[in-house]
Amino acid sequence: MAHRQEISAWRPTVPGVSEVFHAHYTEHSYPMHVHDAWTLLIVDDGAVRYNLDRHERGTPNDTVSLLPPQVPHNGSPATSQGFRKRVLYLDTSQLDESLIGPAVDGPDFTDPVLRRRIGQLHTALAGPGDELEAESRLALISRRLHELLRPRLAVTGSPVPDRGVAQGLRDLLDERLREGTTLEEAARVLHAHPAHLVRAFSATFGIAPHQYVTSRRVDLARRLLLEGQPPSEVATAAGFYDQSHLTRHFKRVLGVAPGRYARTGAPRPGGARRH
Repeated sequence: MAHRQEISAWRPTVPGVSEVFHAHYTEHSYPMHVHDAWTLLIVDDGAVRYNLDRHERGTPNDTVSLLPPQVPHNGSPATSQGFRKRVLYLDTSQLDESLIGPAVDGPDFTDPVLRRRIGQLHTALAGPGDELEAESRLALISRRLHELLRPRLAVTGSPVPDRGVAQGLRDLLDERLREGTTLEEAARVLHAHPAHLVRAFSATFGIAPHQYVTSRRVDLARRLLLEGQPPSEVATAAGFYDQSHLTRHFKRVLGVAPGRYARTGAPRPGGARRH
């Protein structure tokens, strides 16, 4: 099958939704990465296979998937036809961090009403003038997700282990995301051997420190591009060495160049715009 891609991405004016992303991929596979927002995903055609917190998952028909922030995941087509998906990135005003554990344990939901409401929200977000409808639908979706996740809090396995030095390194990487830091500098700040930092971070968060930084920078670049900044300025603002450095990593994560991603704009109701 010929390689096909359809991409649409935009930032809506509805509080709580940081980005809307529609895509059709036939071959592209996402590497391990993280987001700082909740990823609410529905697949309209095909299926996605992904790993979340070292467990293999999938999105069969009518599934709603909720991937929590800061938890590494990847993604690839589960069939030769690829997949068509619609994604909402929700901030923590909609779902707080106490729900991350339950979402990791069970990120996929078979809930026809929830799925229908998510589809209706995508339609409301596709054009100006329907902000009140979008806010109302988002409120119902958030409440339903709370209903699904809250009962799991009392039965979610063993307590979270002490993150210690791993959490310290993540805080430092977040603080210095744009300017960057070396492993040696981090080791001096955190009073730990560089090798121990890497092992502790990878074991705690399921992703290597450099992968974490790259994915966070790509996330930042996405926001800046959708705000209208040119890729040449976004590269520096997001912490990349230059525009080619940004393009290489951006394409690796999203399968599309930054300039093309920025030009997608908001689609008309009914699906992503083809490019």
